Amino acid sequence: MSIGVAIIGSGIFVTEQHLPAVKASSNLTLKAIYSRSLKSATALNAGVDLYSDDSGSGKTYHDLLLRDDIQAVILALPILTQPEFIEAALVAGKHVLSEKPIAGDVKRAEQLIEFYKSDKVKAGATWAVAENFRFLDSFVFGKKEVEKLGRVLGFRTTMFTHVKLGGKYIETEWRKKPAYQGGFLLDGGVHFTAATRMLLGDSAKPTSLTAYTHLLQKHLPPVDTVDSIWQTKSGISGTFSVSFGTSLSGSAYTVACEKGTVTVNRGKVTVTLVEGDKTTETDFSDEGSGVKQEVLAWAQSLVDGKPLGTQSPEEALIDLELLEKMLRSGEQNGKAQTLQY
Repeated sequence: MSIGVAIIGSGIFVTEQHLPAVKASSNLTLKAIYSRSLKSATALNAGVDLYSDDSGSGKTYHDLLLRDDIQAVILALPILTQPEFIEAALVAGKHVLSEKPIAGDVKRAEQLIEFYKSDKVKAGATWAVAENFRFLDSFVFGKKEVEKLGRVLGFRTTMFTHVKLGGKYIETEWRKKPAYQGGFLLDGGVHFTAATRMLLGDSAKPTSLTAYTHLLQKHLPPVDTVDSIWQTKSGISGTFSVSFGTSLSGSAYTVACEKGTVTVNRGKVTVTLVEGDKTTETDFSDEGSGVKQEVLAWAQSLVDGKPLGTQSPEEALIDLELLEKMLRSGEQNGKAQTLQY
């Protein structure tokens, strides 16, 4: 079975990730591309029908949605633009895989989920939210290792980099002058909240937090750095530190358990056991970005008729709420925030 799919968007992530991922799936056949301009759609050189806002009659996004040979769409648009495209696709009866974050803020995300559950959506249409970190081989392996080592005692997430002017992502206009909260902390940060939650599992689900936020680089407004403490339902706490504007570098996700620790770096998992102080390293240097894995999994879920829980809008809402509550705490000089979801 091959599902006709259209890609909505023509930016960097579509070029480098979504196009190759769709081509790698035997369950998907690319039928069309939509972009705001015909020029950007043409630049993809995808060899399929093109739609854009400036292509004239019969070539708009809504015209694309009328095609019976297109059963699904992958959406990779600016954060604040995406929700209306999600709603239109669901009303047209198309399956949707939309890029993270689910929306620009929790309120809009809640509205989207309410819409998805309403009778406005054509029966059978499903909505998944992409989060490629949940499909990275290193994190999938790391989660299984954490589960072997008993009760979680603590955790530490660090992700440090410096997004400099001239880089391919910062020079995207909607990222350079963000109209949404958090800037890069929201856009990239939901990856890190998702990955941390994945490793912790349900027993150490975060329930409240405090945070301080800072702007270290004036070209990364409104803030580019967050340092936070999370409290979990099991009573233990841990730290989450992310900066897009520091001279520090590197990332690591460490979970301490009764029988040992697990540290996930992109491409490598290190497990150290308490008994015997034995350390093992497992290499995942060829895992890629995780996008190919998540698109393949989404396509298979459409074939099977069973949406994946790891791609549910509700999971994406939790990732977003964590970021939003850290931003609110930072604005209030570290005031504690309770997590609803």
